[in-house]
Amino acid sequence: MINIYKFKIIFITTFLSIFLYGTQVKIKDEDFILVTTYIPSIYVDLKYAGEDNFTGQKIYDFNDAYLRYGTIKKLKKVQENLLKKGYSLKIWDAFRPPLAQFKLWEVVPDARYVANPKKYFSPHSRGNTVDITMVTAEGEEIPMPTQFDEFSKKADRDYSDNTKEQKNNALILEKEMIKAGFIGYHREWWHYVDAKSYPVEKKFIPKSEIDEILNTILLSNQTLFNFITK
Repeated sequence: MINIYKFKIIFITTFLSIFLYGTQVKIKDEDFILVTTYIPSIYVDLKYAGEDNFTGQKIYDFNDAYLRYGTIKKLKKVQENLLKKGYSLKIWDAFRPPLAQFKLWEVVPDARYVANPKKYFSPHSRGNTVDITMVTAEGEEIPMPTQFDEFSKKADRDYSDNTKEQKNNALILEKEMIKAGFIGYHREWWHYVDAKSYPVEKKFIPKSEIDEILNTILLSNQTLFNFITK
């Protein structure tokens, strides 16, 4: 079970969250923050925290979404605009520990949909990437192109394989995300990366049999940010 996340950042982010409002504490864009502290109206349903995902397995042992503060500020703008239209964001995946990527790669070793952890890190491990959908402001599901992690033509941003309603809803989400400074992955309508990159931090990498591989990645040019990598 991937549970290193809570040992590495929960203490820091919880402390920061307590002082987020009405204080002189300086929050930096690179700080990890609990998303719901800054965007309380957002819905969170982390698919990899349970078995409702393409692996059928629990990938990590936490239920809260964390992102970089700079990314959360952009996401907050999207949420505010969607609420005016009667919609809301729902997060399916946010920060993802590097070790979780190895588990995903074991199940689906296809670089079109899962970043190969032996070559580079997923942007999810950088804390500036979300897998996200749109629901009503009350949290009710609406027609979207597919469910999470569906590897078919219906999931791409062509939208030609979707109904008119699914396409229109996806485009509403896409328009707001791009306007706020996110970039969408062409194979997955739900996947968005903040245009501002952050490094993968060594403190999130556990001491294990893959340490040598991870250290090699960190010191190589392959750690350069790739906007279209999942």
